[in-house]
Amino acid sequence: MSLIRFEEISFEIGEQKILSEANLRIDSGERLCLIGKNGAGKSTTFKLLMNQIEPDQGSIIYSNNVIISQLEQALPESDKISVRNIIRSGLSKIELLLEDYHVLAKEKLNKKGLLDLEDLHKKIDNHSGWNLDQRVDTIISELDLPAEKKMNELSGGWLRRVALGKALVQNPDVLLLDEPTNHLDISTIKWLEDIIYSYKGTVIFITHDRAFIKKLATRIIEIDRGKITSWPGDYHNYILRKEKSLIDEENEFAKFDKKLEQEEIWIRQGIKARRTRNEGRARALIKMRMDRQKRVTYRKDARINIEESDKSGRKVIRAKNINYQYTNESLISNFSLNIKRGDRIGIVGNNGVGKTTLLQLLLGKIQPQSGTVKFGTNIDIGYFDQLRQKLDPEKSVADNVSDGKTYIKINGRDRHIVGYLKGFLFSPKRSMTPVKVLSGGEKNRIILAKLFTKATNLLILDEPTNDLDIETLDVLEEQLINYKGTLIVVSHDREFLDNVITSMLVFENKTLNHYVGNFSDWLDRKQRLTEINQQEKEKEKELKTSIINSKKIEKLSYKEQRLLEILPEEIKSLEKEKKSLEEHLSSSTFYDQDKIKIQDTFDKFEKITSVIEDKIELWGSITEKEESIKRNKKPPSK
Repeated sequence: MSLIRFEEISFEIGEQKILSEANLRIDSGERLCLIGKNGAGKSTTFKLLMNQIEPDQGSIIYSNNVIISQLEQALPESDKISVRNIIRSGLSKIELLLEDYHVLAKEKLNKKGLLDLEDLHKKIDNHSGWNLDQRVDTIISELDLPAEKKMNELSGGWLRRVALGKALVQNPDVLLLDEPTNHLDISTIKWLEDIIYSYKGTVIFITHDRAFIKKLATRIIEIDRGKITSWPGDYHNYILRKEKSLIDEENEFAKFDKKLEQEEIWIRQGIKARRTRNEGRARALIKMRMDRQKRVTYRKDARINIEESDKSGRKVIRAKNINYQYTNESLISNFSLNIKRGDRIGIVGNNGVGKTTLLQLLLGKIQPQSGTVKFGTNIDIGYFDQLRQKLDPEKSVADNVSDGKTYIKINGRDRHIVGYLKGFLFSPKRSMTPVKVLSGGEKNRIILAKLFTKATNLLILDEPTNDLDIETLDVLEEQLINYKGTLIVVSHDREFLDNVITSMLVFENKTLNHYVGNFSDWLDRKQRLTEINQQEKEKEKELKTSIINSKKIEKLSYKEQRLLEILPEEIKSLEKEKKSLEEHLSSSTFYDQDKIKIQDTFDKFEKITSVIEDKIELWGSITEKEESIKRNKKPPSK
């Protein structure tokens, strides 16, 4: 069933054509990924879908009663409104329907009025609009949101959850997600994937996270040179078909250009030829000239070159027994690491655990409170800062990268700054634009362009992939794979980590652990350990069952007798501790503390619940065994 159709949509911003006679059909139940280079018009397309802007020409046709909601790219403002009220505000459109229904129901209605009332009733029914408070409570429960917490008290990841709750509470037919994985750590991205995968409505999302696309997309929608192209199937199918499409297009252009050249030679023939020339052929030539002038060629990929300095010493960084805590919370405890030349290390962990702090320690920008960090010889460091602190918003792109110089040294040769920036997809005009008006992806490209003007043998990158389009990300990845120096990178981009790193530093369970292999290797190892633990639990369960079913045992062992005596008291003590934790979790001040403490409390609660269940099960199995022994010893009745 078609929910929305674009018919010959055109839209321009100034002299830039964003969409040109574009067509698109969106059906129910799809998960569509909208892709395109930075500035191609992805966010503009979302605004058109939401009726926030009108097209210059063409029509957008919606099916009857369709409801669309959007998860914005920017985080919601951190103000003093409660989470519950933010979620409730997502139902404002349905509340208007309810108001209209109740007003109309009080009037004396003719046939048309009754039809209007019936139509309103259907709209409210379709979106479960009769019990809005229950809708709010359900979303808060499903997303595990702190209902009474104020927005200005939440971290970026929690703000993103609340924004998603506001979008989902509408029960929309179409859910729009603009860069939904930004500001999220890997565990939350996985959680978001599961939410979207199980969502029954249509989802359209913009993202640079290729693992996210591969997991979710059922169709790829691409904006390229003003046109919207639908690529049925998954992301892998899109890559193959897109490559073939570009080769076919290049061949068609070459044939066209050759024919145009032949026709131009013909039209320039002598007087005799002009007298006898075919007027229809001449008109066709004029049309060919116009078509050639209108042609928009495919913009080539970024040309990124990472300049490398001479080799560093074999030992690059040695951290020994370093400790660092912030506001009495230990971020890094007794950690040691030897980084050697050519190592490629990825750092992952939930938001707030200390990833950037670890980079600052390894860079020597902050000192450990105990332990030592030592550098090797001949180290040339390049550091990519996720906070973009070094960009001057008032200066142009070119001045930010070259420090006001017209030429910069690249591979020992002078190169004009505008020519250099073309490789980072900045046109000459865009190179002269102040940084303050640029998008997040463009700012990231500026930092990369500035970083790579310097020869390095140690690159430290803190979230380098944020906001980059997929094409630029692919080229950056390729260059980093070929980089001969030492690489340390913090990222939540799982495919990026798989492709560029060979070992992992993982913040998990209050410790920082070092693993050999990429992200998928670590994930597989974690999954195997989980399966082994599950198998061990199954074996324990089988053992307990065999104890219960045994009829030959004449008495309990000393250990079992002892457990039968002490387990009730242990369970009672644990239940008391669990109740105390429950009270703490439900207190109004619980979410006032640091996010790490909040998570630790939840982990402790889950662990103590599991321990209580295991002890009750063990006590029950021994009790059943004791009853079985008593039954076996009981003399037969006469």
